[in-house]
Amino acid sequence: MNVLSTIKVPAKLEYLHRIMDGISQCARELGFDQKRISEIELAGEEALVNIFNYAYQGNVGDVEVICKLDRNERLIIEIIDSGTPFNLLSIEEPDTTVDISERRIGGLGVFLVKKLTDDVQCRREGEKNILTLIINKK
Repeated sequence: MNVLSTIKVPAKLEYLHRIMDGISQCARELGFDQKRISEIELAGEEALVNIFNYAYQGNVGDVEVICKLDRNERLIIEIIDSGTPFNLLSIEEPDTTVDISERRIGGLGVFLVKKLTDDVQCRREGEKNILTLIINKK
């Protein structure tokens, strides 16, 4: 797998723009069209904001984002934190058929991440959560 970029910063909202610029640049360099880049940005932003808000529960921590190109020409985005163990795939999808005023709070960001990427994988390695977003070039 070819590593395109790596960034490690404190897991704080003030660093979101910097991370997203790196992700967008990788997608642009790989030839993704602007619509797909916007979808990648939204999925990445949703995942990162969840980490910023919940992974460290008031404590200080970092987030590392690695963009890679795999042998199938897919963009692989690994988002790594060492916060509270969390598996994004364990979150129940919201019922989007129910009126918005009757929906349960939460889960919509996770739903968007799943819908805007071609595959999502989560694993825990040692003390680290590793969220992998896989995006096919369409």
